[in-house]
Amino acid sequence: MGTMYISRYMIKEPLTASPEMSLPEARLLLNDNHFRHLPVVDGQGQLVGMVTDRDLRSAYPSSVLTESERRLVYEQVEQATVADIMSTECLSLHPESTLDDALLLFDQKGVGALPVLEDGQVVGIFSSRDLLMAYKELFGVGEKGSVLLEIDDDGQPGLMTRIVTVLEHNEVPFTRLLRIEDSEHGNRIYLRINTFRIAAVLALLREAEIQPVV
Repeated sequence: MGTMYISRYMIKEPLTASPEMSLPEARLLLNDNHFRHLPVVDGQGQLVGMVTDRDLRSAYPSSVLTESERRLVYEQVEQATVADIMSTECLSLHPESTLDDALLLFDQKGVGALPVLEDGQVVGIFSSRDLLMAYKELFGVGEKGSVLLEIDDDGQPGLMTRIVTVLEHNEVPFTRLLRIEDSEHGNRIYLRINTFRIAAVLALLREAEIQPVV
């Protein structure tokens, strides 16, 4: 599957909890594996809920309680199960969901990770950190020779086409070409190229009457 789909970046076969798992067990599972989200599945592997480290922290006693109050809460926590605190209204993704699909859900719903389902089965989990790493890989951010250029968009017809033509004719690899409309500062085109010949690329663009903002 292509690079824009989450199946390439999700954690496959993630750790899961059962509804009957005790809260101390769930807490240990998350802490030992440095995870923050735990899908909860039934005996057939179907998603029935999600539990997070925040849910678990909320279940444990606050430091402002008295010693006797804290002991009472601890006793209650020891007897509680994941089913008692899990969220049962869960958003999810599909392996063929795109990175943009995930970004919109993270932004609109304020969640940090989503289970990935196929026929109701949990086949992965995809977090906001996975999304960041995916975009970093997709756009070559941090790679050696990766440079982001800003180009003045003066409204000339065919400007994007001319940029691509110059790059491809001179075998300059690029991973991003994006036009941003900005009424306050003027429209801009952003171009991410992968080359150590930055001065030569700037000269080629200027020869084609394409003006980088430097």
